[in-house]
Amino acid sequence: MLQKDSFFRKREEPQPQPQVFRPPMTPAPAPLPAAKVGEATNPGIPEAADRKEAKLVVGPDIKMRGAEITDCDTLVVQGRMEATLDSRVLEITEHGVFQGTIAVDQATIHGRFDGELTVRKQLVIEGTGKVSGKIRYAKIRIQEGAELAGEISVLDKSQANVSVTRKVA
Repeated sequence: MLQKDSFFRKREEPQPQPQVFRPPMTPAPAPLPAAKVGEATNPGIPEAADRKEAKLVVGPDIKMRGAEITDCDTLVVQGRMEATLDSRVLEITEHGVFQGTIAVDQATIHGRFDGELTVRKQLVIEGTGKVSGKIRYAKIRIQEGAELAGEISVLDKSQANVSVTRKVA
């Protein structure tokens, strides 16, 4: 027969001490030399020519509302967005939906767009695409099966040649 007191009694075992990690001491970095006229003032930030493409992908299960997107080279919409965008390239995938105001150089639409769309170079509406609203473009390509409705106009040459510029800090 088991005795209740001995069965539930705490054993006195030594507890292991936690080990503390202490990184080795390293000397402080040397101060950066003063920038000369014409040189980059912040060497940690690449110049515009060295910069990688700024790409934003809104995934298939993402819903975004009330955003203003700037300094984005490429936006890929797989989910749902309600936003304002000024960019170089827009792609709305087959299940993607965008509502709002867009000004881009190139747009490819497989999904749905509703709002104000200005495309400075080429607008491509694929066979699964549905575009409605106020649409302005320099060039357009519409595949069979695509839907286009609303106020549609061609940009004149002066509007089509304006492109997005980016400030580099």
